[in-house]
Amino acid sequence: MSVGLIGLLDDIAGIAKVAAASLDDVASQAAKAGTKAAGVVIDDAAVTPNYVIGFASKRELPIVGKIAVGSLRNKLLILLPIALLLGYFLPAAVTPLLMLGGAFLCYEGAEKVLEAVMPHHAHQHEAQLEPIALNAQSVEDEKVAGAIKTDFILSAEIMAITLAALPAGSIWTQALVLALVGLFITVGVYGVVALIVKADDAGMALARFDGASLAGGAIRLLGRALVRGMPVFLAVLSTIGTAAMIWVGGGIILHGIEKYGPPAIGHTVHAITEAAAHLLPSVAGIVEWSVEAAISGALGLLVGAVAIPVVQYGLAPAWKRLRRSRSA
Repeated sequence: MSVGLIGLLDDIAGIAKVAAASLDDVASQAAKAGTKAAGVVIDDAAVTPNYVIGFASKRELPIVGKIAVGSLRNKLLILLPIALLLGYFLPAAVTPLLMLGGAFLCYEGAEKVLEAVMPHHAHQHEAQLEPIALNAQSVEDEKVAGAIKTDFILSAEIMAITLAALPAGSIWTQALVLALVGLFITVGVYGVVALIVKADDAGMALARFDGASLAGGAIRLLGRALVRGMPVFLAVLSTIGTAAMIWVGGGIILHGIEKYGPPAIGHTVHAITEAAAHLLPSVAGIVEWSVEAAISGALGLLVGAVAIPVVQYGLAPAWKRLRRSRSA
């Protein structure tokens, strides 16, 4: 009996080792795949604070929490199974769907540019639209829904990049890696967003510090700097977020065009980036990335500029007519 028990324990130890090795492999794959999606993660962190600006301080964290829950739901309950099913049964559909998502990001970013450059035209555009797929009961509900809608596109890009970075293997391993990446990225992004939106409150608390020592004065000075600097920082972050939507959306569309369009387009883009990199060989990688990002941004702005009248005069009126016919 003792020999049998020892054998059983030995088998259990062997299974545990295999399980630990599998977990290590999953963690390693998740880390590598998450690194591939780092650019989109940064864009997500830059875009989200825009949806919290203007609300009372006590509502900031609850709003970030609602968006984070919606983002996690997007990733784990919708995008993860869709990514696995498409990757297994219809991999050719992934890129076109991502291009549609990229066009939506371009549209959102171009709308914000229009609002900044031509506010009157932006208000006219908004007046022509009705909340599509939204039935908001308050400004906060609408902002949260808008943030989750934008996050859906960014999350789809994160999950697609992650899936593309994974080696061929068990669908369960891929599902676990996608879930881990989705969870860690969501916690990381919205943890950073929460710190950003509450930095001014932290500054107020530091500015009221009543210590009389030199350290106390430095703490109060830091607090005042945070309070005064956060509005500027948030404005800059809002601009970065708008640029990020246009750049990421344009980049998705550009990569789709390179895949499905005439080969000359991709060759031209690569030739331009390589020529620019040769001019400054010491920072060739940075230059190459910057030029490609600029091309993606220009394409994204063009797509967004075209999408605004298409939505205003085509999709929005069609949606209104559909709603009237369904309610009649």
